[in-house]
Amino acid sequence: MFELKKLISTLIMPLPALLLLGLFGLCLLWFSQRKRLASFVIFIAFAGIFLTAFQPVASGLLRPLERQYTAFLPTEKPVDFVMVLGNSHVVDDALPPTSELSRAALMRLTEGIRIHRMYPTSKLILSGYDHGYEVSHARMLARVAMALGVNKNSILLLETAKDTWEEAYQAASGGGES
Repeated sequence: MFELKKLISTLIMPLPALLLLGLFGLCLLWFSQRKRLASFVIFIAFAGIFLTAFQPVASGLLRPLERQYTAFLPTEKPVDFVMVLGNSHVVDDALPPTSELSRAALMRLTEGIRIHRMYPTSKLILSGYDHGYEVSHARMLARVAMALGVNKNSILLLETAKDTWEEAYQAASGGGES
């Protein structure tokens, strides 16, 4: 079920969805008499790919979503835990640790470390399963966090959670390891 959920969520992302639309247009072009419709579908797919890849358009589409949430600012209340949700990584010893994380994972980790440094007694919870690699995503995040100066004793790992719900459940039930 998890794999099906990941496949569907991947296919509805803009690039794969537009590529599938373009493939559908090519199939119409090759296997039907509806050449005008096929040309229109292919044009829409290419125009969509161009527009979503064009930085001003992509930023304009994301801005309203990103503005719904403000940046975390320090408060008087103590923060005991800072959780960094998993994303993706590669394992390649020829790369520096920061280059082994996806862009989103590195941004999440950087923000988590920023907040952790505001509250030095907090624990940094890092999550993510191995996704077929010999090193879990949580361990890869920990490797990078330690390379950026986070103390190993401040890190808790959740290495079996595969999605956000499982990450939240494990964190709430205290399922992390040091």
